[in-house]
Amino acid sequence: MKLPERIADVAQLEDIMTTPAPELGAELNRLAGDILILGVGGKMGPTLARLARRAAPGKRVVGVARFTEPGLREKLEAWGVECIACDLLERGEIERLPRIENVVFMAGRKFGSSGREDLTWAMNVMVPAQVAEAFRASRIVAFSTACVYPYVDVASGGATEAVPAIPPSGDYANSCVGRERMFEYFSRKHGTRGRFLRLEYAVDMRYGVLHDVGRKVFAGTDIDLTMGHVNVIWQGDANSMALRALGQCTAPASALNLSGPETVSVRALAEAFGRHFKRHPVFTGKEAGTAWLVNSAEAQRLFGRPSVPLETMIAWQSDWIARGGASLGKDTHFDARDGKY
Repeated sequence: MKLPERIADVAQLEDIMTTPAPELGAELNRLAGDILILGVGGKMGPTLARLARRAAPGKRVVGVARFTEPGLREKLEAWGVECIACDLLERGEIERLPRIENVVFMAGRKFGSSGREDLTWAMNVMVPAQVAEAFRASRIVAFSTACVYPYVDVASGGATEAVPAIPPSGDYANSCVGRERMFEYFSRKHGTRGRFLRLEYAVDMRYGVLHDVGRKVFAGTDIDLTMGHVNVIWQGDANSMALRALGQCTAPASALNLSGPETVSVRALAEAFGRHFKRHPVFTGKEAGTAWLVNSAEAQRLFGRPSVPLETMIAWQSDWIARGGASLGKDTHFDARDGKY
């Protein structure tokens, strides 16, 4: 797909993110069975569901969520996604879901964890255990996070999948290790094929690290450099790789890092936005020598490099912010080092 110079509006944004590459269609159509997306109501879920539908129009694509956001169910159904309302905290409701051969697990809790740690652990550990047991005969690709890793040296190239999952702090990160452990346990018990995707920062014009940094530069707001390095990937690429991972499942289930190839300096990112906006970024703090970073070489070996390079994402994001494009109003809190969300 030829990339445009700018993204005009939300409709074009969602169209670009859900236009499948030929290899995605070929791989999904080689997979036996339909596709079930658990937690389709999150930030990435709707575009992943539409991407699956467009890539494999002959398959049934079923999205499961509570559907508390007005209009979401209608939007998905207009895209050809079958919707089932379900509270995944209720075991009986999970039992009533159709047993579909390919499962993408996107449910989880991060923001609001502080003060309701019990709910965070229930969503991130209990629910995966119940899903893994109920869908033991399916392939399961489960979204995880780079937060399961310890901080690594910013010059290291990022943690590989061989680095033990020992997060530095916080109920959220530790519960995400629990999520992976549940999928791994039931995979070993039942022979379930699976992958857990350690994603670091998907980029959508309406949210993400680029959105957060760019808006601060545009507004003249201080940018804390303490968490001075990140990895990012275009959301369309992340969704495509997640769906392609269904064909790369292993038994027992195994980790796969999912992000772009670069270690991105937050300072350099802000300065790039400053050049676009003709404004000087305002910095506080000093870059720590460590950060949450992943090495995505294995994902690139399996799927190739992301289709949207960092420079294009920065240009798109700059134009989007300058024109007052839509925002979800959801900060990534990428700069938090205490594990509290």
